[in-house]
Amino acid sequence: MQAASPRQAPQDSSQLRRAVTSSFLGSVIEYYDFLLYSTASAVVFADVFFSNLSPVAGTLASFTTFATGYLARPLGGIVFGHFGDRLGRKRMLVVTMSLMGVASFLIGVLPTYGQAGTLAPVLLLLLRIVQGVAVGGEWGGAVLLSAEHATGRRGLWASFTNAGAPAGMALSTVVLSATSGAVGEQAFLDWGWRIPFLLSVVLLAVGLFVRLRVTETPVFAEAEQKEKKQEKKQESTPRRSLPLWDVLRHHPRVLLLSIGVGLSAFVFQGTVTTYIISYAVQGGFARQTVLNSLAVSSALAMFGIIGWSALSDRVGRRPVVMAGALAVGAYSFALFPLVDTGSTALLVLALVVGQSLVHPMMYGPLAALYTELFSTRSRYTGASLGYQIAGLGAGFAPLIFTEVRADAGGGAMVLISAIIAAFCLGTVVCLALLGETSRTDLTGMSTDSSTPLPVNGQAEAAPTS
Repeated sequence: MQAASPRQAPQDSSQLRRAVTSSFLGSVIEYYDFLLYSTASAVVFADVFFSNLSPVAGTLASFTTFATGYLARPLGGIVFGHFGDRLGRKRMLVVTMSLMGVASFLIGVLPTYGQAGTLAPVLLLLLRIVQGVAVGGEWGGAVLLSAEHATGRRGLWASFTNAGAPAGMALSTVVLSATSGAVGEQAFLDWGWRIPFLLSVVLLAVGLFVRLRVTETPVFAEAEQKEKKQEKKQESTPRRSLPLWDVLRHHPRVLLLSIGVGLSAFVFQGTVTTYIISYAVQGGFARQTVLNSLAVSSALAMFGIIGWSALSDRVGRRPVVMAGALAVGAYSFALFPLVDTGSTALLVLALVVGQSLVHPMMYGPLAALYTELFSTRSRYTGASLGYQIAGLGAGFAPLIFTEVRADAGGGAMVLISAIIAAFCLGTVVCLALLGETSRTDLTGMSTDSSTPLPVNGQAEAAPTS
């Protein structure tokens, strides 16, 4: 494993602050829009866009459109990762933020099923796919913007991007809950649900203002300068492989292990932020109560993510993430019994412990960990691809668990908990095979295919041509 390089000169601290602020706000905005859809799919879309179906079928259809956003995220990671590795991180982040804001605004003006028939859910599906592409390209660039500006405490600074996800969830839940409470149940179903989506335009303006003031990352700029010098020496442009091809050809094992590391975090995330909402409402809790509980746990999750990520700078990524996987696997068997008590206090406790305490142990350090696995000229693509494929777990967990509950009867919740625990075990195995990455020097990983990457504590052999 490479040690921190003395060649890393201190960067402009004002640019680091701007980069971290931009990454955090960008993540808040992206996930406000993306997760606003997840909450709406659990509480309102079944009635608005699938009103011709039975309650169970409508919920399944709503969760299916929700899942398509996650299917589109790897595509966004590939497309924006390619151009981000070729042209720079900042340019792509402006595009992804704009794409998300426009798509979310358009969801807010869609006709309902009663107004447009089957055209309404089709348009909803298409805009959800656009959302998925946008957020798939956003995460990798936002993480790199912070990590590649930082010269120390990379886990801490990169974690602000991940902290933006629960912040966006909290904001979307608060806005949705406040709108529901202000206009009333029937008005909310008729038109009130549109307001949170329309507010995306305001958030987009704020986010672009901050993002446009950030410079390109010094790590990428250094790699670009090295390539230009090589071109001058050779008097011709050297052939460079596609970032996606570089990742798939030279680092397939690292990519697969990175997917396995993150998968359980996303499965549990989909459980506590989406599936549990529908489960609790169907179990007799008021929609407002569930949304308020989710807002509290999401707000607290920001501190958990940043705190555990900062600890990973001291003790390493692997110990923190592994402890989180074991904790989540055990806690999954207590989650549903706590909700089944019917107690609002225990519902809040279930969500706070799950989303704010144990889940951040797995999720927070992933931002830095994924960044440290790939070389500069394929880092955007590699980190995005691994993270977004793992992210499919959050998209499909609510859909799969709804089916399991419908088919398995009384033992369904124990089976669901066992499925979550099995994914957590997979994370432990993948972490055991991956080496510790926290001391990796990002500036020393400026080449595409010759950089050894950590597997089982040892560097992979450099690929031969």
